[in-house]
Amino acid sequence: MASLKALRNRISSVKSTQKITKAMKMVAAAKLRRAQAQAEAARPYATRMAAMMGALAEGAADNPNAPALLVGNGADRTHLIVVVTADRGLAGPFNSSINRAARARVRKLEAEGKRVRLFTVGRKGRDFFRRDMREKIIGEANFVGKKTIEFADAEAIAQQIVAAFEGGAFDICTLMFNRFVSVMSQVPSETPLIPASAGQAANDNAGAGQHAGDYEIEPDDGTLLDRLLPRNLAVQIYSALLESAAGEQGARMTAMDNATRNAGEMINRLTLNYNRTRQANITKELIEIISGAEAL
Repeated sequence: MASLKALRNRISSVKSTQKITKAMKMVAAAKLRRAQAQAEAARPYATRMAAMMGALAEGAADNPNAPALLVGNGADRTHLIVVVTADRGLAGPFNSSINRAARARVRKLEAEGKRVRLFTVGRKGRDFFRRDMREKIIGEANFVGKKTIEFADAEAIAQQIVAAFEGGAFDICTLMFNRFVSVMSQVPSETPLIPASAGQAANDNAGAGQHAGDYEIEPDDGTLLDRLLPRNLAVQIYSALLESAAGEQGARMTAMDNATRNAGEMINRLTLNYNRTRQANITKELIEIISGAEAL
């Protein structure tokens, strides 16, 4: 049986931990409101941009002069997976879920005879894949020390991806991230970056009552696409970063709320144990005093 001093120290330690987790929950809740608003505001633009790119890719499928960023380079030997995670932990299964999903996709592609490369965004993804897939990582980025994620950050990542594609490092690029659904739910999701997804565009256009080739381009499609295609990559990456940021705060808020409640339950159990131990010691001392008095 633990001593009273040890139980007091343990109760004090758990109470200190509870104060920390409660404070982290409140901070995450405050950050979540803004992050969620940013993620929801970026969704319509990113969705319509992806639909437009997909429609253009579908219309240019038979054009031999179509940009490779739009329709691909005709090969699918090497795949690049861009994995978006958080830079910090203490967010429950938020980081591990997307890391496991990305690892499962890597193994599936390799089972199909494909080569796989990784671009990690966030320290948790980088540390996870460095352990057993270090040789597959061709680029990384993180936002340690930054209070807010800006579009320029996504543009910098997009420029690295475009440079790697033009250098022949990969044929197909897929973006994987946690999509924010609610405080309790963040769903691992995939978005094709290179080439654009014509199938997804067809579904989006059908729902919107549009057709995949109804675009009039000025001054010419080449000039427009040269600027639009890299921007589309940046938009999709930026949207994923915002979704991941909102999901991280939601997951951390939930995890810290659970930790706070668990700490409270542990304090109650330890307090009960402390009171029982104290009562047992008092009873023992009384018995010894009474026994001594009767012996006299």
